[in-house]
Amino acid sequence: MTPSLAAAKRIVVKVGSTLVTDEGRGLDRGAIARWAAQLAALHAMKKEVVLVSSGAIAEGIKRLGWARRPAAMHELQAAAAVGQMGLAQAYESGFAEHGIGTAQVLLTHADLADRSRYLNARSTLLTLLGLSIVPIINENDTVVTDEIKFGDNDTLGALVANLIEADALVILTDQAGLHSGDPRSDPDARLVREGRAGDPALEAMAGGAGSALGRGGMLTKVLAAKRAASSGAHTLIASGREPDVLVRLARGEAIGTRLLAPLGRLSARKQWMADHLQVAGRLLIDVGAADALASGGRSLLPVGVVSVVGSFARGDVVACVAPSGAEIARGIVNYSSGDARRIAGHPSSEIERLLGFVEEPELIHRTNLLAL
Repeated sequence: MTPSLAAAKRIVVKVGSTLVTDEGRGLDRGAIARWAAQLAALHAMKKEVVLVSSGAIAEGIKRLGWARRPAAMHELQAAAAVGQMGLAQAYESGFAEHGIGTAQVLLTHADLADRSRYLNARSTLLTLLGLSIVPIINENDTVVTDEIKFGDNDTLGALVANLIEADALVILTDQAGLHSGDPRSDPDARLVREGRAGDPALEAMAGGAGSALGRGGMLTKVLAAKRAASSGAHTLIASGREPDVLVRLARGEAIGTRLLAPLGRLSARKQWMADHLQVAGRLLIDVGAADALASGGRSLLPVGVVSVVGSFARGDVVACVAPSGAEIARGIVNYSSGDARRIAGHPSSEIERLLGFVEEPELIHRTNLLAL
């Protein structure tokens, strides 16, 4: 039987900007109240729900009296800081009508890239769910920079699904789902009812452009499904304009596009590595090392490294790049970038002679290595 939302116990719901704002004129509080009512219905079905919601910047733009969304990072940060107040208030009021408490959680990539902060964020979210609180999550645009931003809340939703090991990720948008072409320009475009997350053919179908308010198009949703699948979460992409869409999905109704996760999920440590949007550095490896890593179950030894790119510390996550230029693996490195450069291309037996000490015989041990 094809998995549906009816069987899911822990769900991450992502709501896009167009579904919570009044055509760019700030928050649509009536719409937010309706989302709170639907999520409360899921809550009553004994489902654990986490909401990832856009809308803070749009509300901030309205409160600041600006005519359009700014391009400058510091202005976006200011708009987010102002608008986040209204977004939190709107959801708190909406859920209070149903006797449900909420919590605001703001995240950046740096929070999830650091192992300790990653585990703390996971613990906090699971504790809130255990207390029957609905976490309202957004990217912390007030402090985000180009180097650490998630880029869109579709990606953030997938990362949160992985973080809490959700059963399903629901991405609600202003379109019916993934189509074989752009339905706005292709009259023959058909709705894709079901597919496999990570299928390159689906990525090719997905369009790139989103609305003027949001940053994510259909491609970001398909890629988010691929990311969420690594922790075993299935993804549903559906129109938020459908009446009671969440309640109907939770009852098992087939709406929109279902992208199914392959069997199996990554270990918690390897999931953390996979969820790094940026890595600390790169190890360019030779053909022999690339073949060994691709076959799985092998460590990366210094002798297989051709060169080291970037500056990183022991314990950072780095990429392993094949001669073709493709990243084929990533892992937790045992040596700093400076030490890695000294031992690159040498057998492990020479590490002590070159450095004066030996941390490990491998640059990356196989238990800390994720083949991509």
